[in-house]
Amino acid sequence: MQRVLITGTAGFIGFHLAKLLLSEGFQVHGYDGMTDYYDVTLKQRRHQMLLQTPGFSATEDLLENHERLMQVADEFQPEVIVHLAAQAGVRYSLEHPRSYIDSNVVGTFNVMEVARQHKVGHLLMASTSSVYGANEDMPFTEVEKADTQLTIYSATKKANEAMGHSYAHLWDLPTTMFRFFTVYGTWGRPDLALYKFVDAILDGRPIDIYNHGEMYRDFTNVNDLVRGIRLLIDAVPVRPDSPENIEEGDSLSPVAPFRVVNIGNGDKVRLMDFVEAIEEAVGKKAIRNYMPMQMGDVPATWANTDLLQHLTGYRPQTDFKDGIAQFVEWFREYHGK
Repeated sequence: MQRVLITGTAGFIGFHLAKLLLSEGFQVHGYDGMTDYYDVTLKQRRHQMLLQTPGFSATEDLLENHERLMQVADEFQPEVIVHLAAQAGVRYSLEHPRSYIDSNVVGTFNVMEVARQHKVGHLLMASTSSVYGANEDMPFTEVEKADTQLTIYSATKKANEAMGHSYAHLWDLPTTMFRFFTVYGTWGRPDLALYKFVDAILDGRPIDIYNHGEMYRDFTNVNDLVRGIRLLIDAVPVRPDSPENIEEGDSLSPVAPFRVVNIGNGDKVRLMDFVEAIEEAVGKKAIRNYMPMQMGDVPATWANTDLLQHLTGYRPQTDFKDGIAQFVEWFREYHGK
C-alpha cells in the first residue's frame, strides 16, 4: 500500500485524514510542529490515538526546519505528500502576520522541495475558500479569477497555489490544491466557531455573533472533507497535450499537471440557523452578543463542488444539524461536561 507523508497530523484535519488512510491500510508518516496556537494537549491526544495504530509513525518539528523535513522524507520515502500543516485562522493573522509567512510560505516551499527531490507521484496541498476574497458570484467555482484576498492568511494560501503551479510546470510534479470551506467536526480546533459556541453556551457565557448574524457559510463536515482528499489522491492531474483537451469547468492548468479543487458541502447556511442548531443540540439557549463585521471577514462562502464530483464521483452531503449533534456529543465526552 502507498506510503503517504502528511504534514499536520496532530491538527484537526490531518488527524482525521491519517485515521482514514490508516483504516484503508496506507503507511502514514505524520509531521507536525506542535505549535501553541491552541491547546497543545489536544494535539498530543490526537497523535497518541494515531500512534496506537500500526502503520503510523510521526516526527515533531517545524516545517521551517528544511533539513529535518528532508531527513524524514529520505527515511520514509513517501509516494504521496499531503500538506495540511499551516498557521491557520483569519482573525489571528491580523495580529501575528509574520507567523503566516514563516509557516505557510517558507514551510510550504520546503514541502515542495521535498516533493520535487523525491519525485513523489502526487503532491496535494491545502488552500482555503478565503482565497476567493471579495468575489461575490456564488457558488464559487475553481475556474473564476481569485485575486482579491482580504487577509494575510488568504494571501499566503493564494501564494501557495502560485508556488505549486510553478513547481508543477517546472518539474512535472503532479499537484492538486484543495480549497476548504468552513470545516467543523469532532476533535475540532478550539478557535473555531462551533467549539467556542458550544463551550460558551454550556458555561453560560455570551457568544459573539459577527455582522449581526447576517452571514452565510458552507459548513463542511471533517469526515466528508477527508473522504474528498482521500479520493483526490487517486485523481492525479496530468499535463494536457493541448489546452483544447481541458473540459469545461476543469481547473487543470494548460501548461502543468496542476489543478485546484473545491471541497465544500455545496450549500450555504445562515449563521443564525447554525447557532439555533447548536442550541438545540446542547439543550440550552445562547446569550447572543451581536457584533459588527470583523475586519478581513466576508459575509458569505458557498462552494460549487461539481469538479470534485466529476473527478471522484463523490459529493459531501452531511447535514449540518447532524454534524453539530455529533460534535456536541464528542465535546461533552472529551471535556466531561
